[in-house]
Amino acid sequence: MDAIRRELVRLSRSLGDPAADLAILGEGNTSAALGDGTFLVKASGTSLNTVDEDDLVRLEHAAVLDLIDDPRLADHDVAGLSARMRSTLVGSVTGRPSIETMLHALSLELPGVEVVGHTHPTAVNTLLCSDRAAELVAGSLFPDQVVVCGANALLVPYAEPGLPLARAVRDGLRSHMEAHGTPPRLVYLGNHGIVALGASTAQVLAITSMSVKAARVLAGALAVGRPRYLDPATVHRLTHRPDEKHRQALIAGRGRR
Repeated sequence: MDAIRRELVRLSRSLGDPAADLAILGEGNTSAALGDGTFLVKASGTSLNTVDEDDLVRLEHAAVLDLIDDPRLADHDVAGLSARMRSTLVGSVTGRPSIETMLHALSLELPGVEVVGHTHPTAVNTLLCSDRAAELVAGSLFPDQVVVCGANALLVPYAEPGLPLARAVRDGLRSHMEAHGTPPRLVYLGNHGIVALGASTAQVLAITSMSVKAARVLAGALAVGRPRYLDPATVHRLTHRPDEKHRQALIAGRGRR
């Protein structure tokens, strides 16, 4: 567990680096599965760029998931949600879990996902806060976007942070799995930010960085004309080529954090 904590702190600080323009102040959060039915998540009110191991809280995975599906919890019952969320904490802790903890629980439930990074990149939000947000998931623009971020990203329309957003992401992930059979590596949250889902901290950082590049390229393409997406056959080949599979494994750290 100590090694996972250290890795999650390193990831958090990288994502929170002001020079990266991914999050400021208390924006964004990170999480990692512990392999025993619990997971770590950044505590509420802490900043990614200054996180230390004491700023990570541990929660029961199944108990957090139960909150999302509990019909007794109304969408905007913030007080009730906060009280129930505290009951999912493991051990004696002073910090409280982020209101976005449920996004992490949903993501860490997916096959192959061990680490999650949620940020608010300015370059991506420029599009997510526009009427062209759907272009982000309309296709892939260049090969490395496919290799790093996957062929099919998910866009979830804006929902208020807390239970409304968790339930919207839950429904979006279910639809995505039904349509594609595999989880997305990248989830766009309308008017909000992104969620990178990876097998390792290195993969989460790579997905986040590539999503920023893709957003900048898309914004440039929209400024001069219309995006020219790669054709589906090309995307399929890039996804399944042995050399690209090898690159994907290297980026993911071969399943290691």
